[in-house]
Amino acid sequence: MFAVHLLSFYFSKLQEDQIKKVDRFLYAMRLSDDQLVDISARFRAGMEKGLSSESNATAAVKMLPTHVLSTPDGSEKGEFLALDLGGSKFKVLQVKVSENGKRRVEMESETYPIPEELLNGRGTEMFDHVAESLKDFLQKKHINQKRKALGFTFSFPCGQSKIDEGVLLSWSKNYKARGVLGTNVVQSLRQAIDRVGGTNVDVLALVNDTVGTMMTCGYDDQRCEVGVIIGTGTNACYMEELRHIDLVEGDEGRMCINTEWGAFGDDGALDDFITHFDREIDAASTNPGKQLFEKMVSGMYMGELVRLILLKMAKKGLLFDGRVSNALRTKGKFQTKHITLIEQYKDGLKNTREILTELGLSPSADDCLAVQHVSTIVSFRSANLCAAALAAILTRIRENRKLKSLRITVGVDGTVYRTHPQYPKRLHKVVRRLVPECHVRFVLSESGSSKGAAMVTAVAQRLAAQRREINDTLALLSLSPENLQQVRDKMRVELERGLRKDSHRTASVKMLPSFVYRTPDGTERGKYLALDLGGTNFRVLVVKIRSGIRKSVRMYNKIYAIPLEIMQGTGEELFDHIVQCISDFLDYMGMKNTRLPLGFTFSFPCRQTGIDKGSLVSWTKGFKATDCEGNDVVEMLREAIKRRNEFDLDIVAVVNDTVGTMMTCAYEDPKCEIGLIAGTGSNVCYMEEMRNIEMVEGDEGQMCVNTEWGGFGENDCIEDIRTRTHPDLTDYFLYL
Repeated sequence: MFAVHLLSFYFSKLQEDQIKKVDRFLYAMRLSDDQLVDISARFRAGMEKGLSSESNATAAVKMLPTHVLSTPDGSEKGEFLALDLGGSKFKVLQVKVSENGKRRVEMESETYPIPEELLNGRGTEMFDHVAESLKDFLQKKHINQKRKALGFTFSFPCGQSKIDEGVLLSWSKNYKARGVLGTNVVQSLRQAIDRVGGTNVDVLALVNDTVGTMMTCGYDDQRCEVGVIIGTGTNACYMEELRHIDLVEGDEGRMCINTEWGAFGDDGALDDFITHFDREIDAASTNPGKQLFEKMVSGMYMGELVRLILLKMAKKGLLFDGRVSNALRTKGKFQTKHITLIEQYKDGLKNTREILTELGLSPSADDCLAVQHVSTIVSFRSANLCAAALAAILTRIRENRKLKSLRITVGVDGTVYRTHPQYPKRLHKVVRRLVPECHVRFVLSESGSSKGAAMVTAVAQRLAAQRREINDTLALLSLSPENLQQVRDKMRVELERGLRKDSHRTASVKMLPSFVYRTPDGTERGKYLALDLGGTNFRVLVVKIRSGIRKSVRMYNKIYAIPLEIMQGTGEELFDHIVQCISDFLDYMGMKNTRLPLGFTFSFPCRQTGIDKGSLVSWTKGFKATDCEGNDVVEMLREAIKRRNEFDLDIVAVVNDTVGTMMTCAYEDPKCEIGLIAGTGSNVCYMEEMRNIEMVEGDEGQMCVNTEWGGFGENDCIEDIRTRTHPDLTDYFLYL
């Protein structure tokens, strides 16, 4: 029994010693939460730089607009084709999206190799090979009878100005095809399809694999608004508010942004986190100084990173008794798939010994423990770095939407995430620790990004159909120059009919005299009380006007609510409520015993026979107080003041709000002779020659006429342009 405990103690001590030895050697790769928060903040700054038109050109994180404006909503339907190009093989698919709310997707696919000579040859030859493979797939599946929409997943950085266009910015993943950089890859594919012939397809959408992943997962979970790839390469995309994307016009809605986060750090933002092992990886790569974050994270480099570490430790005598095999010295001999095997729960140490033996080494038990721990540190750092960048994206989405907490789904794909036994759990745990206010669900993309290309195409078709329907509807509201001239001429006729005595009664534009004979000339001065009634709120003001060199206007006011029961009660109740508000205001201002001249802005159609006399023609804006229509509102206000019997006021004028607008502006600009309201309602007034106003005696001078143009058309004179939705013609009437 003692021997068992002694052996157990020896083994645990041995394990502890090996782990400490590796920890000391790789201390720079072990990142604390504080460091991850720092990295997350740096990535957030990089995102903002990429989104800004002023700094995008020099940004490492390019934040490329994808022109994907929506995730799937479940209404997508139809049959689509998809191409997925981004590795040593590419895939062709037919995707059938069911309708009638069944939300079922059926897929048929075939994988085609890309010979290495095509990856490094001429771009036209590579695209011809893709087009020939597409033709082969269509012939095999007998689906070439009817024209099909195709989505193209192209897993390389592209600048897009629309959804079916993409200019290649840079190759990665060992692709070096000539003559493609700086060209439109969709056009290259279309030209290849035309050269090959025999395929009846329409390339509708270009999609990054990360966007495809988000769209694939988004079809099954509508909360999915982030896509992440952690495989041979790494990247992320998310739905950003359009108002924040300087490179694209428009402020409404959202657009998917392809972050191209693999280039994070290319501007030096990660220099203090990059180890000498990372620098060796970068120096030996095909693109030194580029994609530095990707080289610290992705499956293309993790295996090589572990090999360099093991080689260095062996040379220092820390592993394998200082012995090094030729295989360990050879680039590419230790791969990321070996890390996956080494970190398996049960067979990890056994797999480690087998892998090291295949590399020509004779590992001891403590060597196997050390190598396993090296693999853990490298893969854990990868998960930590991805978690830090993802935390920045999630925080940005939450803050964009001004939410205290965010519930969201992240769609994930990639061989590292899919095959590594512990990577997903580590990533999830660190993300949730860094952003506890975000409730994140991670969904593995079961169908990869290929289905996503078809979903983007389906969404593009759905949005295009909606846009056509919207355009067809809006076409009814479109007015040609000829239409506007007709409206102008008809408006002119109604204005003149409203001014004439013989036609005033039947005119749709009533042209009500306001008995305001002139606009301000700047000599006005004194203290006045003003009332403003026109909606659910009622305002009482004291206005102090000062003339001369130090001309000024000072106002003091209070706003009072008018309850619905008062708006729709009796006229007496309404005016008693108004007077009660006036009383409260005068108490507030300490002016109860002051008799001031009062102007009453009454924003409803009134027929006036004097500046202080106005009979309500009809209520609008939800007012229905009884016993008011046809009565003089100034007299009703005076009667309510008498009933209150607390103060006396000199009511000298009742004006429409449109007239009030003109007079306010004319005090600042003597040339102002028109007032326009374009708000909840619409109206206009203007200074008319007295000789043209037959409803009022006198030919000399001018008078402001309240047109009440909102009634224009009530005699059916504009039926030819009216729809079920009434267009706002305000701008056009100003030409009159």
